[in-house]
Amino acid sequence: MSIQMSRPIEILLVEDNPADVRLTQEALNEGKVLNNLSAVPDGVEAMKYLRGIGPYSERVLPDLILLDLNMPKKDGREVLAEIKTDINLKRIPVVVLTTSSAENDIMACYDLHTNCFITKPVELAQFIEVVKSIENFWIAIVTLPHP
Repeated sequence: MSIQMSRPIEILLVEDNPADVRLTQEALNEGKVLNNLSAVPDGVEAMKYLRGIGPYSERVLPDLILLDLNMPKKDGREVLAEIKTDINLKRIPVVVLTTSSAENDIMACYDLHTNCFITKPVELAQFIEVVKSIENFWIAIVTLPHP
């Protein structure tokens, strides 16, 4: 039985822009796959969440991480590096979802073993379609490892 049928997919969104968090929630709610979306506003909180520290001690480890690059406190590159070198986290797929389309950001993220790099569209309808396509591919098509 696939993960999708046995329980909701757990998604961690690491995003400092409240509007993008809201849009991502709306797009995922419109999708066909049952999911639980948790959002944190920066890289420091992301690592606390992933390691179950403090207020996140009861969290469920995510099946998928959507990661912004440019955030306060600890940026997405640092978070990606920590995730991919942590024996307990490195198998969780990380989709970098960012406004950057800079070649150096793309190369750096793949060097850090991101699973996917997506530049956020500026237009609302396109942003929602991108989130839906992430859901369709990473949740409905791909077989995810059990965390």
